Amino acid sequence: MTTLPPAHEFLTFMTPLSQERADRLIRFLAADQEGTVVDFGCGWAELLLQVLAVAPSATGVGYDLDEDAVAHGRRLADERGLDHRVTLHVGDAKDQRVSASAAIAVGASQIWGPPVEDNEPIAYRAALTALRGALPRGGRLVYAEGIWSAPPTSKAIAPLAGRPDEFVSLRELLRIAVRCGFQPQIVAEATQDEWDEFESGFSARFTRWLLDHPDDSAADQIRTRAEAQRDAYIDGYRGVLGMAYLGLVAV
Repeated sequence: MTTLPPAHEFLTFMTPLSQERADRLIRFLAADQEGTVVDFGCGWAELLLQVLAVAPSATGVGYDLDEDAVAHGRRLADERGLDHRVTLHVGDAKDQRVSASAAIAVGASQIWGPPVEDNEPIAYRAALTALRGALPRGGRLVYAEGIWSAPPTSKAIAPLAGRPDEFVSLRELLRIAVRCGFQPQIVAEATQDEWDEFESGFSARFTRWLLDHPDDSAADQIRTRAEAQRDAYIDGYRGVLGMAYLGLVAV
């Protein structure tokens, strides 16, 4: 399959997240933080790096399977003078014995669940149980994961896993978090504007590729992929698929 430009060229975060909301999550994680913040499924680790920038006594560790994203994160850390306080690993976080004073897991529940290609429901409980085990009492966690913002329709589920039980509601996610040993301090959900900006940035990769390869034989394939992505969002899960942002304290 033709490779598109990396998402980090068009997005600050690989999730529907505004800087304003990120700042609130960062303040939550960075409060009196002097230990190690671990980012599970860190991508290019933008959120982790911003936490370290406002918590000068903290260190950071990130894990992700995407070599290119991790390499970009390392470049960002070097550019911001944070490379001596953060280590980003290419690898599966599930295989690590991790102990942290605070943690980040944004869209990373699949680390502790079945492979994404199996199209199974999101492993919220397995993820939150594992994350609670990595944190001490009082440890802070930013956990963000997909939810249903509205009852799932056939058009919404078709481009996703094709099943109405793939996600839960925000209310049910909070119940799971509490049962796994957390108490919520921040409860929020991505707005439609955040989703639109994210999807626009994600799809901008198609436009960039087409501009850079005007005579490429794969151009029709890229146009088809771009149209499929637009249709999946606009005619499918827009306003139905949500993203929850929870600031949780381990109790």
